[in-house]
Amino acid sequence: MEYGKIIAVTGLPGLFELVSSKNDGAIVRSLEDKSTRFVSSRIHNFSHLESIEIYTVRDNVNLADVFKAMEGGSEQLPDSKDNNAVKKYFEKVFPDMDFERVYTSDMKKMVKWFSVLKANDVTIELRSEEPAAEEAVAETVAEPVAVAEEAPKKKATKAAPKKEPTVTEVEETVAKKTPAKKKAAPKAKAEDTGEEKDAAPKKKAAVKKKADK
Repeated sequence: MEYGKIIAVTGLPGLFELVSSKNDGAIVRSLEDKSTRFVSSRIHNFSHLESIEIYTVRDNVNLADVFKAMEGGSEQLPDSKDNNAVKKYFEKVFPDMDFERVYTSDMKKMVKWFSVLKANDVTIELRSEEPAAEEAVAETVAEPVAVAEEAPKKKATKAAPKKEPTVTEVEETVAKKTPAKKKAAPKAKAEDTGEEKDAAPKKKAAVKKKADK
């Protein structure tokens, strides 16, 4: 059984092997009673053991490092119900653990998980990353091949911003659209005198008659 497939599920005791994952959850197998069940991701959260880290007085370490220290230690596993015994155990097995930030409940959980892993003969080993593909270093000697260069693409030109018409241009436009007013016809001039003819001759004022003496 691969350590990389072992997960913890919130709300469920013990550890599980991830059988298959689905969009709405996962099918898991219990490491304790070997029962298989579907677990909804809407209700539970899944945590791969290989992704869990532990606080230390220095940098954080992977949970697998703590398990390996427990595996290589000579100390007997404490009773997970005894808080003082659990803390003293980790003080000897992994003294770099930050006991102010790692709760006793977490240490008790690590003891239980370690017991389950050993009972199922799970090898505590992180999955190694896939090696990067090696780059080819051999050089090929050949005649150079002429490669046609692509014609440079024309850059898209932005449309020039519209120029607001000036007052003069507006006036000229209006003048062109408005028809010119017809000039008034010249007044007819008298043939002999060259004076303008009145539209209507003025009446001479009536001469007042002198009263008879």
